[in-house]
Amino acid sequence: MTFDARFSGARRRLVLGSAAAAVGGLAAQGAWAQAAAFPSRPIRIVVPYAAGGGADGNARLLAHAMAPGLGQTLVIENKPGASGIIAAQSVVQAPADGYTLLFDTFPYAVNAVLRKLPFDPVKDLLPVSQAINMPNLLVVPASAPYKTLKELVDYAKANPGKLNYASYGAGGTAHLAAELLRREAGIDWVHVPYKGGAPAITDLLAGQVSAYFANPVSGLTYVKAGRLRALATTGPQRMAALPEVPTFKESGYPSFKVLEWNGFFAPAGTPPPVVERLADAVRDATRAPDVQQRLASLGIDPVGSTPKEFANFLQGQIARWGALVKAANITVD
Repeated sequence: MTFDARFSGARRRLVLGSAAAAVGGLAAQGAWAQAAAFPSRPIRIVVPYAAGGGADGNARLLAHAMAPGLGQTLVIENKPGASGIIAAQSVVQAPADGYTLLFDTFPYAVNAVLRKLPFDPVKDLLPVSQAINMPNLLVVPASAPYKTLKELVDYAKANPGKLNYASYGAGGTAHLAAELLRREAGIDWVHVPYKGGAPAITDLLAGQVSAYFANPVSGLTYVKAGRLRALATTGPQRMAALPEVPTFKESGYPSFKVLEWNGFFAPAGTPPPVVERLADAVRDATRAPDVQQRLASLGIDPVGSTPKEFANFLQGQIARWGALVKAANITVD
């Protein structure tokens, strides 16, 4: 199948698949009765990345805030590997009852157009709620010789192939942000994928890799402690938590904007009332004052969208990053 066919098909399936699942769910007998009793036991949240990374930290923060409203414990289960595919497939195969959720991020939209998957991410998973948006930080070891983005780019141009960069998996934010910089700055550097943000940060701190596009949860603490140096941020404006660090736009790359997101998904066939109940819990969690304060300290924006809003957002993500993958001829298989 051609890239264009996969790209167009992914967008089409996101709309049609979500609509069909909603109509089918509403027609199912007993859906509202099931929702009234939901949840009656703990809920499992599957995170596709290693414990200690950004997605894991966000999932734990939100799960803790969602628990009182749902009246149940939310248990985090980390299933790293294959850029989120292993975790997503486990959720696809779980019962469609709302007790197993996927907490996914940026690679969901990229996998839909970049990879041959053992499942259909649009048809087999239901968007529940986008929880947050966050910029990334381009970070390097504190001992690195370059102190600005320009110095890193100049060094990379003078030493083609000598620099490398970490990612938490091919097709993730860190990977595509680095490939976007490769394209816009005209540099040549080597991709080193990891199974999560935590091991990527560990090797960056040890100087085993040259750079990493970290999200605030995994990188900000080390920057403030002086163990990593932030060269630029990927959002539209400077982060309140790092007001001294310029954006890529300020550093000479006006079109460079990358925002990572986290959101919840349920297996296809989950009754719409249950999906709505879960979306309400995410919304309430993102509006909790302590959660908002914590997110703000990390430069993260709370969202808490409806299932429909999340589906529309995902359609836009698939369109934007699919176009970049095609233009840059990025492949991972």
